[in-house]
Amino acid sequence: MGGVTESIQRARATTASYSITMRIHAGTDPAVIGALAVKVAESGGITTALDIVDSHPDRLVIDLTCSASNAEHSNEVVDAVETLEGVRVHKVSDRVFLMHLGGKISVESKVNLRNRQDLAMAYTPGVGRVSQALAEHPEDVPKLTIKGNSVAVVTDGSAVLGLGNIGPMAALPVMEGKAALFKRFADIDAWPICIDTTDVDEIVRTVELIAPGFGGINLEDIAAPRCFEVEAKLRERLSIPVFHDDQHGTAIVVLAALKNALRCIDKKLPDARIVVSGGGAAGSAIVQLLLAAGAIDVTVSDRPGLLNKADESLTPAWRELAEKTNPRGLTGTLRDGLQGADVFIGVSAPRILQPEWIDEMADQRIVFALANPDPEVDIYEATQRATVVASGRSDYPNQINNVLAFPGVFRGLLDARATDVTTEMLIKAADAIASVVTDEQLNPNYIIPSVFQPDMSKTVAKAIVDCVPKAPAQSIPMTGAN
Repeated sequence: MGGVTESIQRARATTASYSITMRIHAGTDPAVIGALAVKVAESGGITTALDIVDSHPDRLVIDLTCSASNAEHSNEVVDAVETLEGVRVHKVSDRVFLMHLGGKISVESKVNLRNRQDLAMAYTPGVGRVSQALAEHPEDVPKLTIKGNSVAVVTDGSAVLGLGNIGPMAALPVMEGKAALFKRFADIDAWPICIDTTDVDEIVRTVELIAPGFGGINLEDIAAPRCFEVEAKLRERLSIPVFHDDQHGTAIVVLAALKNALRCIDKKLPDARIVVSGGGAAGSAIVQLLLAAGAIDVTVSDRPGLLNKADESLTPAWRELAEKTNPRGLTGTLRDGLQGADVFIGVSAPRILQPEWIDEMADQRIVFALANPDPEVDIYEATQRATVVASGRSDYPNQINNVLAFPGVFRGLLDARATDVTTEMLIKAADAIASVVTDEQLNPNYIIPSVFQPDMSKTVAKAIVDCVPKAPAQSIPMTGAN
């Protein structure tokens, strides 16, 4: 029984992030197909596809696709399959790396260039008329160029996912993925901009120089506190919206999920005792938005313990948080802060929350363990102790995923020709996401909609547009027309 239980536990944690396809040469015994699936299951993997790609009188060529929990586990699954008599694993392909071959995005023309007339209109000499018109009426650039539907995804590669400072080139696949999400969920053309410097002024100046070609700037994976400075300076200097997704995108989705989680325990945001683990970029933004949305009793925990304004050793960023939080004046460790708390929100580090500490929270408690890829507490353990549990993982219910927010936010910003991002917009975006989950759908395992929920981006975009004052309509100049 112990072996079976272990396999079940491991299979539960498998993910497409570690998905492999084995090209297998085997005999023609009909039992081999079932034997392969059993071996994968016994080793804790999950078979997602099994195809016979070629057949010979004495041999079958089989493609077996399965998911594992990590790279080491993938190797274990392959080794288990190779123990079958008459089976040889000819080749193993990592499906994640196959998806990234040659990059994930491309540039495509929106107009057909079939003949000389098309060329003369799309390029010279016709394009000169458009350029001249825009020189005279720069306000129309978003209408007549890609600027009106383009976003720069900017990083210095200093805080990439859970990998840390891996540099701008290694960050490029992540920025490509972000651009692909912009296109898939909001039909926005986004461009990866990986900057080879961590100097604040150089980053700001670089973005400032390229800004004319974009309708918005999405800052991504820039380490704190540098990200705060970069965002503040760019917002001051640019007339297009600047959005730091690691901060504001995360905060929007956390607020949306928390509002619905509190509905599950019949509690209002101002009445909830909230502990946030992590006072970095994401944690700071979450706290600021929770307070703006009406939360009152919020306490932050980080390396010094519970942030308290009486602690003179705090850094400026932590001191700013401490001044706005911890109304009870709590001191001590994360565990001390959790005594009787209603909500734990983790945006910090793996395994810093012991499962038994959850039992010391309020009778009905909410746990958001959002550290990725390894959360602050084992999610299975948390579900045995908390009323509502959410994580950043896709293999458990209630995934807190920024893709619920940023495509719709930028769709709205671009459509409204907004010049900045306001706190009101962030709150309205969170309300829009939360509202997608109806009273009939709401339960502790469904507090946040799927990223594939139809019209999600449109719902968020409308909330953003409604926050932007309407500008008078202008016609496109027809330079040279009679």
